[in-house]
Amino acid sequence: MTTDAIPSEVELAILGVLWKRGPSTVRDVHEALGREDGKGAGYTTTLKQLQVMAAKGLVSRDESARSHVYAASVAEARTKRQLVKDLLDRVFGGASGALAVQALSLKPASKEELDDLRRLLDEGKGGKS
Repeated sequence: MTTDAIPSEVELAILGVLWKRGPSTVRDVHEALGREDGKGAGYTTTLKQLQVMAAKGLVSRDESARSHVYAASVAEARTKRQLVKDLLDRVFGGASGALAVQALSLKPASKEELDDLRRLLDEGKGGKS
């Protein structure tokens, strides 16, 4: 994925299915999306979106079987880092502390998340890029 290829909301939903389930047919993805987002897009819409994502390099397509199987071509962690970096730069002017404060003010972190944050701060990664 290039820095230009930031997934849209729909693309993220599809990637989420593929990250969770692994390689899947269009029908598998369509059914998972229908249960998860409740928006009820048509099967052909899901197929078209996967085709667009394949052209962008976000997913790969295995055409060896009758039902094509799609797999995420981008790593979940890398994609999330890229999305957060984009948000950090565009909305918070690169101020990671401001992003963290805003995020924590919206939804409190779990004990495990707070432990991870403390560990990062203790390692000196909280204030430096």
